[in-house]
Amino acid sequence: MSLLGPVEIRNLAERLDIRPTKKLGQNFVIDGGTVRRIVRTAGLHPDDVVIEVGPGLGSLTLALLPEVRAVVAVEIDPVLAAQLPLTVAERAPGLADRLTVVLADAMRVQPGQLPADRPTALVANLPYNVSVPVVLHLLETLPSLRNILVMVQSEVADRLAAAPGSKIYGVPSVKAAWYADVRRAGPVGRTVFWPVPNVDSGLVAMTRREPPATGAAREEVFAVVDAAFAQRRKTLRAALASWAGTAAAAERALRAAGVDPSARGEQLTVEDFARIAENRP
Repeated sequence: MSLLGPVEIRNLAERLDIRPTKKLGQNFVIDGGTVRRIVRTAGLHPDDVVIEVGPGLGSLTLALLPEVRAVVAVEIDPVLAAQLPLTVAERAPGLADRLTVVLADAMRVQPGQLPADRPTALVANLPYNVSVPVVLHLLETLPSLRNILVMVQSEVADRLAAAPGSKIYGVPSVKAAWYADVRRAGPVGRTVFWPVPNVDSGLVAMTRREPPATGAAREEVFAVVDAAFAQRRKTLRAALASWAGTAAAAERALRAAGVDPSARGEQLTVEDFARIAENRP
């Protein structure tokens, strides 16, 4: 397998007249050791069908193809989407039939746009500006996803993996925990990208589990989460007043859920939020 290095990536970008944009969050990985580490850390199996969001010029795609049954690459840039099969055919012709490219926005892509074989794993270098919405959208719309390993901005990685009681625990932490067990899987330096970003990156691993047992719908639980952290300095009694109708109604719901009304959102687990949603007046 011939992976893409710094020279190959810059030459390919120049030939395609590609200029990485902040709008699309384009920072291409130019280090072969990093993409091998991502694939190794993902713990993939030969029968896995991997969905890769934002494959760009194909650095990670080329490393994924030998390890799995199929790779479904979701790319929003039509020029990059058209080039990726050509790059794979040139550098890994024996694996070209394992690749499917879907021209779509990953924040809106639906199962019907994907091949019949549903993805079992998400492995991606996600655009910084949409990383959390993409992960949550795919977890919700693709229940076949069992394992995730994504590279995101280091600060976002910390927030996704944060535990209750942490100062950085918030909406992303709780919503990710609804779907999966989440952990940090290592740091990534800036120099493995082109162009070099002005922030560090990190790997986040997720293993899907059943959501909390609750009579409340996911949307109802997430509404409580959003309300609790919209005013995170306030007590839950005050923060949930608009959600419940009044502060007094919020207090009744909290007490019925076994939650101290003077607590704050960052102290609660996803199970706590689910119980509060069940007791909405």
